[in-house]
Amino acid sequence: MFRKSYLVLALIASSPAFAQSDNEEAVERITIQGEFRRMTVQEAPTSVTALVADRLDQRNALHLETALNALANVNFSGGSSRARFIQIRGVGERSQFVDPIQPSVGLLVDGINYSGLAQAAQLFDISQVEVYRGPQSGRFGADAMAGMLVMESTQPTRDTEGVWQLGAANYNAMQGGFAVGGSLGAVGRARLSVFQQRDDGFITNNYLERDDTNDRSERNIRLNLFTDLGSSWQLRTTIHDLHQDNGYDAFSLDNSRQTLSDEPGEDDLDSTAARFALSYAGRLANLELSFTHLDADSVYSYDEDWTFVGIAPGWEYSSFDAYRRDRTDQTLEARWVSARPLALLGGETDWVAGLYHYQRDEELVRDFFNWDSYQQDQFFSTYESRHLAAYGELAQNFTQAWRLTAGARVERYDNPYQDSNGVQAEPEDTMWGGRLSLSYLPATDHLWYATLARGYKAGGVNGEALGKVQDTELTELRDYLLARATFAPELLTSFEVGHKRVNADDTFSMQVAVFMHQRDDVQLKGWVNRDQSFVGYLQNAAQGNAYGAELEFNYRPVDQLELFTSVGLLETEIEGFVTEDGVDMSGRDQAHAPNYQYNVGARYAWSKQLSGVIEVDGKDGFFYSDSHMSRADAMAVLHASLKWQAEDWQVTLWARNLTDQDYGIRGFYFGNDPRLEYVPQTYEQYGEPRRVGVTFKYSF
Repeated sequence: MFRKSYLVLALIASSPAFAQSDNEEAVERITIQGEFRRMTVQEAPTSVTALVADRLDQRNALHLETALNALANVNFSGGSSRARFIQIRGVGERSQFVDPIQPSVGLLVDGINYSGLAQAAQLFDISQVEVYRGPQSGRFGADAMAGMLVMESTQPTRDTEGVWQLGAANYNAMQGGFAVGGSLGAVGRARLSVFQQRDDGFITNNYLERDDTNDRSERNIRLNLFTDLGSSWQLRTTIHDLHQDNGYDAFSLDNSRQTLSDEPGEDDLDSTAARFALSYAGRLANLELSFTHLDADSVYSYDEDWTFVGIAPGWEYSSFDAYRRDRTDQTLEARWVSARPLALLGGETDWVAGLYHYQRDEELVRDFFNWDSYQQDQFFSTYESRHLAAYGELAQNFTQAWRLTAGARVERYDNPYQDSNGVQAEPEDTMWGGRLSLSYLPATDHLWYATLARGYKAGGVNGEALGKVQDTELTELRDYLLARATFAPELLTSFEVGHKRVNADDTFSMQVAVFMHQRDDVQLKGWVNRDQSFVGYLQNAAQGNAYGAELEFNYRPVDQLELFTSVGLLETEIEGFVTEDGVDMSGRDQAHAPNYQYNVGARYAWSKQLSGVIEVDGKDGFFYSDSHMSRADAMAVLHASLKWQAEDWQVTLWARNLTDQDYGIRGFYFGNDPRLEYVPQTYEQYGEPRRVGVTFKYSF
């Protein structure tokens, strides 16, 4: 079942990982921000990976999607100019078209909720990316049923410091930006970062004779200000501004990087966000009050027929589809965290309590081709999502070595929906989740743990399917769609055991986790493709099951050399899901859930000035959808970089996908080629091809 992956683990286990050394260099201990309290990766009773800035720089990772293949049991989907949706342990959405959705994997950037907007995950001046696997709803709520990604900007110091960065790469790529921070006197400590990048994309449009129809132009500005208001109060002010002006022309009738569309689309995002977090350091408890506001206006459009008038004899059809969304989020949260533990049950007890309110308003305007009237139509919808939650956590220390952590969250949602087809619905429910963890810490930097966790995500309405009921005269199709008008919340229950350690001389670190989880009322994407109708909808399957493991280690056998590896193993199964065509998918792997993933590599320093990295990302093939059998092929992608550093200057030569491998990141199965009389086939969008470039940095 996991034969290939077991071979990888066997090779890792046979390496001299636990050898002792007198090296002066040490494995880095990383403090994470995503738990209620700051702690190191080795102290957290859950599977979590933290990628620090140096690790991101060696791949020239300017966007989160460039780093995701290095993470065990983490996948992402294309279908856009940047990866918007992420899957962890085989759970996560892959696209959004007409209807509103609740992401299974969330994204926080400087404490601001960007869940469902991962195209905003720009990495310049990000100090680290934390990836939490498994249910995190007890900590983060409904957007974290399957996991959460937390990104934190570089924090300002009292000394003035910063960085200038310039770079160039193939496909006419250019990048440039700066970050500067320091003391502003009585105002506090601040850091500002500004970054712009652009490239022509990796597509040649043969019909338009252009090579920039899938281009990208992205600007990102972040400001973080920390103001001390007396000895106990502090205010953190965060402001984000993002402008993404990207083309979208990714799918080819010939399954190549050469398209034939006469109306290439776009994939744009303009977002502004602010967060104000007021914290009080008390004698018995610390209080944090936070408010966030986010406005995100997006345009996602594409040539619906992927081609041009006249591609086939008598072919006169042309169509364009565009989705314009205006999204406004607001959150308000109050959290109390114990500063001094209570004396309970013969030991010390730390506690957390909080209240959380979240509202998301989303308006959609869709311009699309109407098959019935053969003209462009417009569709409007509004969606008002309201969530109110209360949560708490207790950490009971029975002895210095044994700790029991119990946390729970109760969340109520009310999501009114209405659209221009006359559809009105108001899904509402109450959900709960949390975790129970038993930890054993026999020595410093050694942790054994077992965690039982429950995550959740909200139910919703299939507005597009309900609207189609009014348009069709087919009784069978109408009844089929009416039966799927709404869908229920999904629950994910996970059991995980793990071990983390750093050896005595700090030359080796390891974490391993083994898990199994069960999904109830699984929300799976289905499609109707009948009577000139191509309608997507979500429906609840009976169950989805999975089990697997993650292993990571870093080992420095000598001062000059560091070895690193991460491996993910995953086995998933769908139960009780029947497609519109009557195909029972029970027993099949879930979509975007490869059976294995790995990242393996080495860093070597020839001197204090010159160092290099070589690494490989590998991934098993996986199904593109839960409703058809098309698969991505397995892939192994080679990256390398060479860095020269002298005092404040740094020059990095880097390359990704050195062998120029084509690998799929999104796939569909249907008939779309008039030259073949619409014979159904698999169409794929590929990940980035070979990229080579140079980056210059000056730090001060």
